[in-house]
Amino acid sequence: MPSTDAVQERKAGARSPDPRESMRVLGRLPQYPLTMFTGKPLSGQQPFRWWTPQHHLAHALLTPVLGILLGVVGWNRSGAWLLLLLPGWALTLHGMRNLRMMIFHQCSHRNMFRKRAVDTAIGGFISSLLIVQHFQRYSREHVSDHHAAHHMTLRDPTVQAFLISLDLHPGMTRRQMYRRVTAKACSPLFHAAFAWGRMRSFWHGSMKGEKIAAVVLHGGALTATIATGTWPAFLVIWCVPLFPLFQLSNVLRLCCKHTFPAPGITNKRGREYFSSLTNAVFIGEAVPPPGLPPARRVRAWTRWVLRMLFIHAPIRFCVITGDTPAHDFHHRYPAKKDWANYLFTRQEDLEKGCPGWPPYTSAWGLGAAIDAVFDSLSAADPEEFDVRRIRDVSKRELFAAFED
Repeated sequence: MPSTDAVQERKAGARSPDPRESMRVLGRLPQYPLTMFTGKPLSGQQPFRWWTPQHHLAHALLTPVLGILLGVVGWNRSGAWLLLLLPGWALTLHGMRNLRMMIFHQCSHRNMFRKRAVDTAIGGFISSLLIVQHFQRYSREHVSDHHAAHHMTLRDPTVQAFLISLDLHPGMTRRQMYRRVTAKACSPLFHAAFAWGRMRSFWHGSMKGEKIAAVVLHGGALTATIATGTWPAFLVIWCVPLFPLFQLSNVLRLCCKHTFPAPGITNKRGREYFSSLTNAVFIGEAVPPPGLPPARRVRAWTRWVLRMLFIHAPIRFCVITGDTPAHDFHHRYPAKKDWANYLFTRQEDLEKGCPGWPPYTSAWGLGAAIDAVFDSLSAADPEEFDVRRIRDVSKRELFAAFED
């Protein structure tokens, strides 16, 4: 695994086991790309000046366009050109996930452009495009049930997703949880139920404009492709990333974001308690140590490069997208104006000593982050997280719980 369970981050200036700091040996040139890759700046690294809400919105919209273009080229040329579907799917999924988990999310907090009408219009368009829980209900439930006093309680959609949609419960072992999640991720029935749940949570109660936009976007595209005989291309190029890949990414991201509270905690209020429920998730691993013999050094660096390219890069690009690495900072400061520079804003807060808050915690690698979450659920209070009690506190539909 890329890393051990979540470890406490040290204040800036102290000697740190942080894998990101080990990458200083690579020189100055790759450091900003590595910051975007890992989700973690170096200590003292200056922020990007061009990371603005407009930049993130343009990036999230442009990448699916590029992905679709690649898919169309591959589909039309066929043969070996069909391999272009792979990077096409990755680009399309990357844009979809950024639209949903960063742009849509910030709009729900009225924090995207800090103009209610503009943020609502953008959020409504995204829910129509991606067929996810309609914007107004998501915004209301996310703020009231996923933040503040109900965070990581039975009312929280994250908790409901674990207990209902993934069927994971306190007392299960980590291995049992991995097996169950793997089985569901590979199940066509699970994905079909997930897709149906998304459609229901979008359509029921959505704004008239959202419904019209969805019909125009998806109905128009499907009608045109059927009329021209290109509907198989539509299903492969657009629907594959929209449904199974989007949902797989959703499940993996869900499993690494928030830990369950330990049993026996009586004071479930205050900054120390709420900060303990979210870890940062950084992607990558430490470079090989210095002083290795030549043959071992070559093997170690080759292994490091291959793992960064073929394990960590797809995870960062398709699962831990956008501001996900710094999700713990968002839960401390959900209305932070400078959210667009999320990675550096968190690092700045860390280097200041986290004023008013406990030290940050983090996990390096998706596997380590999931392990920490599964272990916390395994040890959680079975009475507090009894799935049978959910209907007493929430009327949220199945799979709408994934919209957190």
